[in-house]
Amino acid sequence: MKKILLASGFCFLSVFVFAQSEDAEKLHENAKAFMRQGDYANASLILARALIQAPGNLGIIKDLAFDYYLQKENAKALETIKPSLENDNADDQAYQIGGTIYRALGQQKEAEKLYKKAIKIFPKSGSLYNDYGEMLWVGHDFSAIKQWEDGIKQDPAFAGNYYNASKYYFLTTDKIWCLVYGEIFINLESFTSRTAEIKNILLDGYKKLFADPDLLSNTKDKNSFEVAYLTTMNKQNNVVINGLNAETLTMLRTRFILDWDQTYAKKFPFRLFERQEQYLQDGLFPAYNQWIFGASQNLAGYQNWISTHAEEYAAFNKFQQVRIFKVPDGQYYH
Repeated sequence: MKKILLASGFCFLSVFVFAQSEDAEKLHENAKAFMRQGDYANASLILARALIQAPGNLGIIKDLAFDYYLQKENAKALETIKPSLENDNADDQAYQIGGTIYRALGQQKEAEKLYKKAIKIFPKSGSLYNDYGEMLWVGHDFSAIKQWEDGIKQDPAFAGNYYNASKYYFLTTDKIWCLVYGEIFINLESFTSRTAEIKNILLDGYKKLFADPDLLSNTKDKNSFEVAYLTTMNKQNNVVINGLNAETLTMLRTRFILDWDQTYAKKFPFRLFERQEQYLQDGLFPAYNQWIFGASQNLAGYQNWISTHAEEYAAFNKFQQVRIFKVPDGQYYH
């Protein structure tokens, strides 16, 4: 009889725990719906009750902490997520949220300590390098670029590090990586306000690159990939005498890709250049270059190009949607 009662007790407890878990999951989903609507007060109200139902649930903890942060209740946010960070019961996103909260509280040293700890645990997390670099950059610490470069190397599929690195190099004399990282970024993140920002940088970046009549005049500190890039670009110097716009850049970049494919593609396999070559083969390279440079150069002219090349533009859009761009591991040349 005791065994039967004991078994019944365990069964009841299991049902009770499952019911609690199910209730917490429903509450969590309801709260996320409020968060999507921007109703953060209702979201935190529900998330707090979900956490009572499922204490220690990291998904609920992260959402509640972030929801408090969005309401500028940063002390509450930190109190919510800190136990998970201290007990190492956290994923890389939890550390990312924790770092954001510390920064909002003005506790930069604590944020830095947290980022360093998190990167040791999650060395392949591009978002952690990105956020750490952004914190350093806000503090005028130029070592931020090392974090973004490490993020690109360790997690090449994450877009944010390319975005920040491209902007950084635009402010320096090194335009190669401004252009390369910027174009990778807009292929990874193609339809945001950041995309438009980087397109402007790419147009100006090409103008700054070719401001020097001889791109090989100073290659002393360049690695073999960079020398190969400049050597191939330098052959296109006769194109720039007509100025740089969407049409001349299409011509210049077509010649670059054809030359690169014959000379350096085997030595330096690179997904960005392979993507450009695919556009060439499919007859979509003019549309691709218009998409990058046209609106930045002349919005009215770009809209006119779209209307007069509707079929080509539609084919390019379809290609973008179907052929997802992804940078593989092992193609880091900086």
